Amino acid sequence: MDYQKVYEEWISDSYFDEGTKEELKAIANDENEIKERFYKNLEFGTAGLRGIIGAGTNRLNIYTVRKATQGLANYILKRDAKDRGVAIAYDSRRMSPEFADEAALCLAANGIKAYVFDALRPTPELSFAVRELHCIAGINITASHNPPEYNGYKVYWEDGAQITPPHDKGIMDEVEAVTDYANVKTMSLDAAKEVGLYETIGAAIDDSYMEALKKQVIHQDAIDAMNKELKIVYSPLHGTGNVPVRRVLKELGFENVYVVKEQELPDGEFPTVSYPNPEAEEAFELGLKLAKEVDADLVLATDPDADRLGVYVKDTKSGEYQVLTGNMSGCLLADYEISQRKALEGLPADGCLVKSIVTSNMADAIAKEYGVRLIEVLTGFKYIGQQILEFETTGKGTYLFGFEESYGCLIGTHARDKDAIVATMALCEAAAYYKTLGKTLWDAMIDMFDKYGYYKDDIKAITLKGIEGLAKIQEILETLRKEPPTSFGEFKVLRARDYKADTIKDLETGEVVPTGLPSSNVLYYDLSDDAWVCVRPSGTEPKVKFYFGVKGTSLEDAQSKSEGLGKFLFEMIDKML
Repeated sequence: MDYQKVYEEWISDSYFDEGTKEELKAIANDENEIKERFYKNLEFGTAGLRGIIGAGTNRLNIYTVRKATQGLANYILKRDAKDRGVAIAYDSRRMSPEFADEAALCLAANGIKAYVFDALRPTPELSFAVRELHCIAGINITASHNPPEYNGYKVYWEDGAQITPPHDKGIMDEVEAVTDYANVKTMSLDAAKEVGLYETIGAAIDDSYMEALKKQVIHQDAIDAMNKELKIVYSPLHGTGNVPVRRVLKELGFENVYVVKEQELPDGEFPTVSYPNPEAEEAFELGLKLAKEVDADLVLATDPDADRLGVYVKDTKSGEYQVLTGNMSGCLLADYEISQRKALEGLPADGCLVKSIVTSNMADAIAKEYGVRLIEVLTGFKYIGQQILEFETTGKGTYLFGFEESYGCLIGTHARDKDAIVATMALCEAAAYYKTLGKTLWDAMIDMFDKYGYYKDDIKAITLKGIEGLAKIQEILETLRKEPPTSFGEFKVLRARDYKADTIKDLETGEVVPTGLPSSNVLYYDLSDDAWVCVRPSGTEPKVKFYFGVKGTSLEDAQSKSEGLGKFLFEMIDKML
């Protein structure tokens, strides 16, 4: 791609608006910036688009949004499904409402009805809306927990999950085939409304979504018993969670919900954090301060599109607030949901617990304890959604719970994406239940460690930006493929999985079997002592991620083993850079 030539076209072509041209003229003397903006098209990947907001083919703007939508429209038209329409939601980020409307008006110009939310909504509600309205697809404008300069465009299919094969490839091909921006269709908002191809949605979907969430409650009796005693601090981190989280907790009867005022209102600049990620310590500084003031039992924070939930819980013995990783909160909820359903109504014979390959091995132990099947899927919650669809279409398997390490889980099948609203509700319910037993959530977590083993999971990420960075990430993966490690520090490699080659090799016997999962550029190593390492490039950021987990005999032992393995990985990476 001749980036300089494309840059000149954007400046001179009457198709592009004056604001875009002015932005581009301002970088006329910055060769590197021009190159970064125009050396390629912003890639439409398996989840859609994600990129820095700005003018250029490699940026997110109204033109790249329209181009992606035209490709989606072409795919829908070829499937003769235009009458079913597309649901569109957006979060609090810069340009989110504008991008939502641009997508809607492109669809409308192609004769496809758009159902657009009247204001920002969480990701799981978009997933729910696709199913509730029987749409063929959904679009969500969000960049999840990325820094403020980013936004994104996620595509969902009719089951409410993000697109998976064959639709992902089909849509990607159609987007790629749109080479001329001038061929992208659009129309005015008034004209779209006049012909009935732009419909605003809101309160009715909210009500249905709330009812679907409340159906997942197991112990309303525990909530009723503890609703005046349990104290909850919550932060929406300037995103979409504020209204639905407060509403569902209020309707269930929780009386002591304290919202972090500084982070309450939607704000795409995310002024109180460097980036709005509930995995980051800084996201909880204000919440923990408030928690100490009111003596809260738990502190919760959802990311801007409210599909991830971060958690701190009070340890009454030390008086300190303990962080729960995504693995810990996921396992805590998995154990609670499955154990309580078993106690109250029994479990189905074909019950399944679903996790991603980079999620804690404690999930395996929980599945074994309750006699349910454990299913592993590739990283990305869409694969958990795909598994639910398979259960429904084949009649084999009953979904009990699904989660991944990145603070995402789903209780129920009302949605097919991570749902931090239902997770917040369930965690508060679990806190109430354990409080009736004289326990905190931290006590319950320690009980699980004592029962299943002291699992400790972590992740190291290396950021490598730009063109050179992408090349280096690929080089790291290829080096590991060509020179497969036989050990990681004190841990021996038992089996090496290559999801790109679809192989699992037993290093002791030499036996090779298929992974049984779709092709993905991921390497995984089963290690001695129930430890593991997984290497994968991020699908949304210029990073290569090293996930790893160990099992110890105590919290201290697990921490020591984890630190040792992490140190070894860093040293190994340094040699590759």
